[in-house]
Amino acid sequence: MTDPPAPPTDLPLYSPARVRELLARHGLRPTKSLGQNFLIDGNILRAIAEAGGAAPGVPVLEVGPGLGVLTRELALRGSRVTALEKDERLRPALTETLAGLDVEVVWGDALDFDYSSLPPGTRVIANLPYYITGVLLSRFMGAPDILSATVLVQKEVGGRLAAHPGEDNYGFLSALAALHGRVRHVRDVPRGAFFPAPDVTSSVIRLDFDRERPAPEPAFLAFVEAALHHRRKTLRNNLRLAGYPAPDIGAALEVAGLRPDVRAEDVPLGTLRAAATALGVVR
Repeated sequence: MTDPPAPPTDLPLYSPARVRELLARHGLRPTKSLGQNFLIDGNILRAIAEAGGAAPGVPVLEVGPGLGVLTRELALRGSRVTALEKDERLRPALTETLAGLDVEVVWGDALDFDYSSLPPGTRVIANLPYYITGVLLSRFMGAPDILSATVLVQKEVGGRLAAHPGEDNYGFLSALAALHGRVRHVRDVPRGAFFPAPDVTSSVIRLDFDRERPAPEPAFLAFVEAALHHRRKTLRNNLRLAGYPAPDIGAALEVAGLRPDVRAEDVPLGTLRAAATALGVVR
């Protein structure tokens, strides 16, 4: 019996041939339920690392390293990388691809990780699992030592993150991002940049968190979420569904200078806060 062909180590890790070889040799198949779509485009890898601020000594958090394609790029730029990975099947592959690099792999669910344990000045740079994107972004926003998050997300999600009041995509995720800082669209990423190719186009989005600004109160966040919960309903009706008395809502809208039939997605956050203050939600 002849020996199997040697791994194509002369190829970069992001090349499709190398990715397929690694998967085959370690008996792996990408798991759709975990959002495993591996990057196979070197230009996109470099653009993400550059936009995210990967540099010597910078602490970086990556979620879902997969085969370590982006992880290697970050570590080779001198960043101190912490990578969260849920899929234990990837342990042998990551041991191989990350050998000799300054990377700590934490095995476990990213939803269970203590983000307050990260060092000050941490920057998130990651190809996020699509099915938990919103939850993870919320966790990043709430972690005071995370300065920014440069992430690959579905293009639709990227549009929502960057939307402003009055725009079609504006919703609670848009408001949440605006309350914590600012959003910049870096570039779109075609489906062919991944293996296997996802069903949708992706976008690289950078969120910079303003840690000098007081964090929004949980009560106000709950108010904004309730106000934006049903996009086709008026602000008045959404607040009634959330349990606020109708007379109080009417008075609060008047104090805030809002029409009775205004929709919440058309209301700037400062004006929405004025309504929340009039309702006694915040001071």
